Amino acid sequence: MMDYAMVGPALVLGLGCIGSSIGCAIGGMACHAVMSRVEENHSQFIGMSGMAASQSIFGFILMLLMRDSINAGTLSALSGIGIGFSVGLALLFSSVYQGMCAASGIQASAKQPAIIGKCLIALGIIESFSLFAFVFALLLI
Repeated sequence: MMDYAMVGPALVLGLGCIGSSIGCAIGGMACHAVMSRVEENHSQFIGMSGMAASQSIFGFILMLLMRDSINAGTLSALSGIGIGFSVGLALLFSSVYQGMCAASGIQASAKQPAIIGKCLIALGIIESFSLFAFVFALLLI
């Protein structure tokens, strides 16, 4: 008989990391293109391009907590799969869209440097959805 106990923790970590890598790649490509054209704000562009990495951290923390709950018998394997899949998808999609938003923010602030703070606010709003999913998962496990 197959053991499905760690499928949920693996899903939340894997999906979160996939999303972070895609999101950071999207932001990073825009960052590289813009840095080749402008002489200032490079560190801010790099910071914006890396914001999607946090979802992998959320996935890692949840993976550890879910593993411990499953091993302690307080979370069933099926519940873990449901939580891992749904929260993992939330992390994946928020990362990808955060990367897209970072790319447009990098391009926009290269043209008008004064708006970089406003662009960071939009990234923070997208981040809040992955944080909501993270907190909701904590409440469920």
